[in-house]
Amino acid sequence: MSVSVTLPALGESVTEGTVTRWLKAEGERVEADEPLLEVSTDKVDTEIPSPVAGILASIKVAEDETVEVGAELAVIDDGSGAPAAAAAPAAEPAAAEAPAAAPAPVAEAPAAPAPVAEAPAADAPAASGTDVVLPALGESVTEGTVTRWLKAVGESVEADEPLLEVSTDKVDTEIPAPVSGTLLEILVGEDETAEVGARLAVIGVAGAAPAPVEAAPAPAAAPAPAVAPAPVQPAPAAAPAPVQAAAPVAAPAPVTPAPAAAPAAPAAAPVSAGDEAAYVTPLVRKLASESGVDLSAVSGTGVGGRIRKQDVLAAAEAAKAAAAPAPAAAAPAAKAPAAAVSELRGQTVKMTRMRKVIGDNMMKALHSQAQLSSVVEVDITKIMKLREKAKAGFLAREGVKLSPMPFFVKAAAQALKAHAVVNARINEDEGTITYFDSENIGIAVDSEKGLMTPVIKGAGDLNLAGISKATADLAAKVRGNKITPDELSGATFTISNTGSRGALFDTVIVPPNQVAILGIGATVKRPVVIETAEGTNIGIRDMTYLTLSYDHRLVDGADAARYLTAVKAILEAGEFEVELGL
Repeated sequence: MSVSVTLPALGESVTEGTVTRWLKAEGERVEADEPLLEVSTDKVDTEIPSPVAGILASIKVAEDETVEVGAELAVIDDGSGAPAAAAAPAAEPAAAEAPAAAPAPVAEAPAAPAPVAEAPAADAPAASGTDVVLPALGESVTEGTVTRWLKAVGESVEADEPLLEVSTDKVDTEIPAPVSGTLLEILVGEDETAEVGARLAVIGVAGAAPAPVEAAPAPAAAPAPAVAPAPVQPAPAAAPAPVQAAAPVAAPAPVTPAPAAAPAAPAAAPVSAGDEAAYVTPLVRKLASESGVDLSAVSGTGVGGRIRKQDVLAAAEAAKAAAAPAPAAAAPAAKAPAAAVSELRGQTVKMTRMRKVIGDNMMKALHSQAQLSSVVEVDITKIMKLREKAKAGFLAREGVKLSPMPFFVKAAAQALKAHAVVNARINEDEGTITYFDSENIGIAVDSEKGLMTPVIKGAGDLNLAGISKATADLAAKVRGNKITPDELSGATFTISNTGSRGALFDTVIVPPNQVAILGIGATVKRPVVIETAEGTNIGIRDMTYLTLSYDHRLVDGADAARYLTAVKAILEAGEFEVELGL
């Protein structure tokens, strides 16, 4: 059977998307829910999963081409040999069910009193719905733990709408619904662990939830579903979707008017953050708290009325605009802003899986290494002047902002090539040392769920533009909960910018399987002694501290000092004019 892959709705105001990359080629096999392609819109970059398992028979839209929502992107052959089905994946289960039942009425009729009532009750969700399976979340990830279901049984769900949250030992992520429909069954509860490929839930065609109940009384009659919903009305009354589907058929019945009026009010409910059914991501909640935005007063523009980051930012800007006249009167009172009281104050909460993993890694690193730290002070005045001079042109040319961070990454990677002892790993089981031939630099990122360290692969071979793009892309994926396990692994050296939060310097902890980590302190203006050919002067300079924490089993203090001195020399020379186009 040929299954069409279409561009799903990615938000109420999104009407089109651009295919940025195909993750599979024609002729390759793809599993259900495995990422098939990447699509970019004016609001979000996302992956589109495969609705079924099979062979990618045809790609209809090439990379860099733009199509409207609902357009056909590809065709997948599921290998069943059946004739082509309707384009919408959600309609396939219903279409597949009818032919299966048609040839068998004579055979099933004698068994109807006993087996039929029991068998459909157990098998109906699998037969009439689409399985939601745990997708592969990285080469080394074999299982995941369900941390939260975002939908309940009986609720409707849109294709690609987040359905549940899953935690692994490397990443926390949301699993989207493969098709639109009704959540018929949850097979793996919260806090339960399942292997990759395991069935997590079943989604059926909207309004089909009551079908298993009616299958027992009338298995042989094809028209049965059209008449049967009337006696079943009391059971699905709590689920708006099934009631709406049955209303036209049961119109003459006296029970119909009551449920017919009920859907009218809930229709607008999802757009309100005050409704308990409206899911708000932790990132959005944190942003709202920091911005002083009341989520109950925000209308969401995401799928199903979900409140997005942009909605909170817009609400915050509107609040600032409304309060604009106030600063003139408040100018004389210069005092520190009042700190918001933490929501965690006075609470005892369960430690998240991610927090446990971070803690275990830190303890393992401290207990398995002889860690020591060395610090140097660096004058980055020239770097800051170069950045100020080049940032406008850099943004226009490269499409990303030029922050100070790429200069540090570039200098650190360049110095690693000359000081291989800092870019190494101790193989304790073998009693050997591996000196790496590439500079894969992990960048510590502060996220809502905790410290995560995505990796810039081959950083030593990138220029400032390449490092800037890689850093911005990885940081956005971490904070948007889109990072993959493969992007979090493989680091040979790590950089932590603790100065971004104001710390002068920090004795950072060396991660497992590495021998060093570089900490960057805050940049501050200080009066310093300047030695020039004309003599000694005192000037105001941009100064920062660099801390190298290292495993003393392999790296000696002299090695650390030589490496830090090399990084310092590169930064203070500031010879980046050619890369910046100056």
